[in-house]
Amino acid sequence: MALLQSVVPEVGGWVTFGLVLLVPGVAATALCAPFLAAKRVRSLFAALPPEGSPVTTYALVGVGLSLPYVGGVLWVLASVDSAGGAWGNALLTLALLLGVLYTVGCPVVGVLALPRVGVDWDPTGYGWSTWVLLGAAGGWYATLFAVPLVVLGIVLALPGGY
Repeated sequence: MALLQSVVPEVGGWVTFGLVLLVPGVAATALCAPFLAAKRVRSLFAALPPEGSPVTTYALVGVGLSLPYVGGVLWVLASVDSAGGAWGNALLTLALLLGVLYTVGCPVVGVLALPRVGVDWDPTGYGWSTWVLLGAAGGWYATLFAVPLVVLGIVLALPGGY
């Protein structure tokens, strides 16, 4: 019984940590699902490994892309002093940097990097509309994380925020 009492809280802590890492990514991935209406986006996830499983690939990429946001928030909370609104400023900086990175990085990776490593996925030939589509998808994904981070950052930057 003593072993069980010592194991349950530790397992509960790991489960909570796993949920903190996964739930934001699952939510953002679900909210980005309308982009799958575009045949090009579906062909992108069909071409990525594991090939032939676009739903699995979409879920893995969507959750994986959330990890810099979640990890960044955890890093801010663990390493930045909360005095004087520093958490708020750090969260605003995190939202801005990752937002720009995702909005610019998604088209660059999709149109320039993937074809160079042998993943030829765009049936329309990587035109300007592919750049716009991937930029919009990256920007929307970033916005899903940026809005709560900006609101939290503003609240924490206010006098007496935390």
